[in-house]
Order: sequence, then structure tokens, then C-alpha cells
Amino acid sequence: MKAAVKRTAEYGIPHDVQYGDIDIMERALDFTISKKNFPGLPEYVKELKHKGIKFITILDPGISPHEPSGSYRPFDLGNDFDVWIRRPDGTPTVGKVWPGDTYFPDYSKNSTRNWWMTLIKEFKDLIDYDGLWIDMNEPASWGVGDVEQGCAKNNINNPPYLPGIKNELADFTLCPDVSQEFGLHYNTHSLYGWSESEPTLAGVREALGKRGAVLTRSSYLGVGKWAAHWLGDNFSRWSNLHYSIIGMLQFNHFGIPFVGSDICGFFEDATAEICQRWQQLGAFYTFSRNHNALGNRDQDPGFFGPEVANATREALLVRYTLLPYLYTLFYLHTTQGSTVVRALWHEFPSDEIALGIDRQFLWGSGLLITPVLDEGHLHVTGYFPDARWFDYFTGADLSSRKESVSLNAPLDVINLHVRGGVIVPTQEPAINTELSRKNLFGLIIALDDAGNATGSLYIDDGDSIDPVLSRKYFEIKFSTGNKRCKGIVAHNGFDVKGKAISTIRLLGAGQVTHVNINRVKHEDFITEPTGEVKIFNLLIPLAEGFEVDWDQ
Repeated sequence: MKAAVKRTAEYGIPHDVQYGDIDIMERALDFTISKKNFPGLPEYVKELKHKGIKFITILDPGISPHEPSGSYRPFDLGNDFDVWIRRPDGTPTVGKVWPGDTYFPDYSKNSTRNWWMTLIKEFKDLIDYDGLWIDMNEPASWGVGDVEQGCAKNNINNPPYLPGIKNELADFTLCPDVSQEFGLHYNTHSLYGWSESEPTLAGVREALGKRGAVLTRSSYLGVGKWAAHWLGDNFSRWSNLHYSIIGMLQFNHFGIPFVGSDICGFFEDATAEICQRWQQLGAFYTFSRNHNALGNRDQDPGFFGPEVANATREALLVRYTLLPYLYTLFYLHTTQGSTVVRALWHEFPSDEIALGIDRQFLWGSGLLITPVLDEGHLHVTGYFPDARWFDYFTGADLSSRKESVSLNAPLDVINLHVRGGVIVPTQEPAINTELSRKNLFGLIIALDDAGNATGSLYIDDGDSIDPVLSRKYFEIKFSTGNKRCKGIVAHNGFDVKGKAISTIRLLGAGQVTHVNINRVKHEDFITEPTGEVKIFNLLIPLAEGFEVDWDQ
């Protein structure tokens, strides 16, 4: 862990969260820290947090019943609270996962919720986490059903019809006829991770006194209200880059927008090239995390040396530049139910070619991402629906519409395009969000064919719980038309004193001869050879709204 963190810092790669996996535990027991394998971890976590790096660690649902009496509080307290999933005869069902034989909590019971939240709050005294990652919560169990008794031969465990599974319903999980408070496991299996997510978030928030975070492997409709989701144990194979885009698009439609796959892959060793391309793609997952399996070769970007590390840094710096746009998209998801990541057909439903595109994706309506997904390729084919598109990096107007284009894609480049008609808020990047939140803002104003564009910016304190419900946030809406951009404050429930716009990138305006800021002439602007107009040396306070106009 320390070596990966050190390499990441040495290459200046943005780093917001360090994760602890199951190997930090004492013999894979929940709510423990191994003093042998990770001596001094609590102190190291405090050191990371001092640098602005947060820490999230893992919990599994399976609880060992075989520790000496009185020595393992999660089990003893679980007995007191009567939390276990039970066989038809009333005894706890027994599975097997990392600690060996395990009992499984019934998260549909209120007593289990209280037990779990109590342990989560006490765990905060052991290690200063910022969020929790809940794994193995399908629930997963090695073997077939109950490892002591197997599954009874009945029409619940052996129904007349089976879906397309390998053998039987209890493979690698519990017997379908075990009981939970909200029903037989046969009827509630898919809700197990869902039922664990809410009490986990509630416990984290009580422990931290602020928003916190939860990451879950198992999910169901509605879990996005409480948790992020990663797409499970994948492989370090080129096909898995493509699959991750499909999964991310699907989960946005499931109402779980904070999602991504294990960057560079979980199983098998990653090569430098696949990791470099995956880090570029992963910079545009909404949930962006490099995660590796125990026993594999290291795969943090710094491990591979300067080429991979530098490409990773540059892609992540773009992500951090665009965080205000991404955060605003999450606000719109919260208040309107819109997707954050979306397929091209979502924005262009009548475009039959767009219906088949799953190797590109959009952030909101305004940013098109076209990654390289194949080994050895230095060009990538991108499809551009019927709209005006601008190269994110150069500001150049792309002339192609409703056609596929071969784009240059050297190893250090991921292709990004801004859609005409959209105003994208930006911010000067830093090595973590704690620092970048302090920086000045910018706007990318990408004009459509009629010279119009719209957008918005949402800001809150980043930590408070439910700031939308409490109205403790700031929102400003942007609109452009007739060579004039206006920023109008829509809600001012959060103090944005000192926050200001310092740059504007104007795309598609042509040659500009005069610029006025709030009706005062502004001299600091240039027109690039690509046609982009850069307006700089600004200090426009967000809280006051503004008006920018230009002449040609």
C-alpha cells in the first residue's frame, strides 16, 4: 500500500481515496485490523488524511461463529441482537467465506440494522475511515447452500424451473428456503446487498457526522440512493474495457449512476499498454478506482513507469478539471432522475446508427468520450451524431456529422469532444478534491449552429448530509444567445464568497474583436488558430451573477 501511494505521489497523479482490502483484517474477520500484516495502519491512515487522501475499507457480511466466547464482539453482539438468517428448523444457516464457516446477518430486521450500525460506529474508533466498501453480499458463500447440512430436497430449493445457472440455485450462496424477516431467501436473494446498503450508509453517517460513502458489489433498483457500485471481479483483458462501458450505461439506467469497473482489471496480470488505456478510460468512469487481486503483479500507474504514469496523470487532470460539471450532473440526477453517463441514443433517439454505439459514451448531454479499447491501436473510430462537436483539447470545430471518423489516438491521448449548445463548468485541477475545491472556476461555452448554449453549476460544502433537502447549496444557470452569455443565480443557500470564474473558452464563435464583462471592456483574450477564443485574467464572482458579450 505504501509503495503504491508513494509512486502515485511521485508522479503527481491525483489521488483522492486509498482503499483497504480484506488483507488488512485479522484472519479476514470483520471489524478487525491485522497488526501483523498492516502494523501501524491506523496511524498511516491519519497521515494520508492529513494530505487530503481519504480512506475506505472493506466489510463482508459473513461473521465467524468459531472465535472463543467473549473474544469477538461482532458475533457475540449478533447473538444478543438475534441477527442471523435461519434454517427452517430455526438454527442459523452456515456458509463458508474468507474467515471459514460463517453466519449471515438478516439485514431486513431492525435489530440487525441496529447491530450493524453499532459495530460500524465502534469501528471508527479503531481506524479513521471515510467510507465503507461492502463485498461478498449477493450473499456469496463457497459451496452449495448450507455447508453443514446442505439444502433440503423440496420445491423451494429445487423448483421445477431454473434460470440459466450452472447447477442449482444454492451454488455459491445460501439455500433458498432459509428465512429472513422479509421472506424466504428464494424471494429475497436479489435484495440482500440492497438491504445491507442502507444501514451501512446510516452507520457511516452516524460515525462520521457527515456524508460519507458506501460502495457495494451486490445491488438492486434503488440502491443508488445509498451506495456506489463497481462492476465486480473482472479480468485484465481488452474485452473487459468494452464490457465496462456497457455495464456503466446499464447501471445509469438502473438509477445507480456512481459506477465503474476495476481499472486495469482484477484477475490476471495487467500489461503496461492495457493499464495505460484503461486508466484513460477509467478517468471517465463516474466511480474511478484501480483495484487488483491479491497475488497479482502490482498495477498502480506508477509501477509501470513514466509513460503509463504520465498518461494517467493527464487523463485524471482532465477529470478533475471537469469535476464541477460531473458534480452538477449528479445534482441533476438527484433532483430530476436524469442519467449521469448516457449512451449516444439517449441524446439522439432517432439516430439508428447511435442505437448500436456502445464503445463511446457521454457525460450528460455535453461531453463525448471515445476511448481506445483495442491492443496496439493508435487510431480509434468515433461516431458523431447530428450536432456541432468541438475537440476538447484544441477547441477545433469538427466538421463531421452523422458519420464515423477515424481519430488520432497515440498512447498518451483519449479523445474528448464537447457538444455545441452546452456550457461546461470547469475548475483548476489539483491532486485531490480537497485542494481542487479551493481553485478558481472556468467555463467552456460551446455554441450550437444558432449561436446558443446552456448549462448550470451546482456547489455545496461536499460533506453535509442531504444539502438539497436542507437547501444548503448554490446553483447558477448559464445561457448564451446573440453573442451574450448570462449567469443567473438560481439558488443561494451556500456561501460561495471567494469563488470566481477566471477563464472562459468560447468555441464556435469565430473571430472575436471585442469582449465586455458586465458591460466593461476586457482586453485579455485571444483567438487561437483552431478558432477557439480564450478569455483570461477574469475574476467574476459567482455569487453576483454576470454577463459576458462579444463582437466579431
